[in-house]
Amino acid sequence: MNALLALALIVAAPPPSCSLPDGTRITLELAISDEERAQGLMFRDQLPPDHGMLFLFDREGHYPFWMKNTFIALDIVWLSRTGEVVDLQANAVPCRFDPCPSYVPSQRARAVLELAGGSAERHGLRPGARVVCTGVPGFPLAAEKP
Repeated sequence: MNALLALALIVAAPPPSCSLPDGTRITLELAISDEERAQGLMFRDQLPPDHGMLFLFDREGHYPFWMKNTFIALDIVWLSRTGEVVDLQANAVPCRFDPCPSYVPSQRARAVLELAGGSAERHGLRPGARVVCTGVPGFPLAAEKP
């Protein structure tokens, strides 16, 4: 493949996204490295309603999140390896000064989706609902066979 064609394919590829239960498509920023996950959405003054950040982890676990240096309320949605909502924290409150509370899921998760506060309720996100992501390397994983 020549370089120009390869560049055209890269430019033409749609950004990573997720479809929520009501069909709303969310454009994603990905947080894959430790540094990206540590930074998250800190120091942002806004998050468009059709955008979010997806935090990806190598294995399932109880991943706590906090709102340190986060200036906007967020919905924190923990997802299974197949994209099923396993827990959520709606309208997590921004925190600029220590101590900031941590939000810990009740179940293990493989990924975490952060959305603008109020999005979960507006779009039907609740435990058991499914989020379908495209253009996200390694997520979702295929369901395990019984």
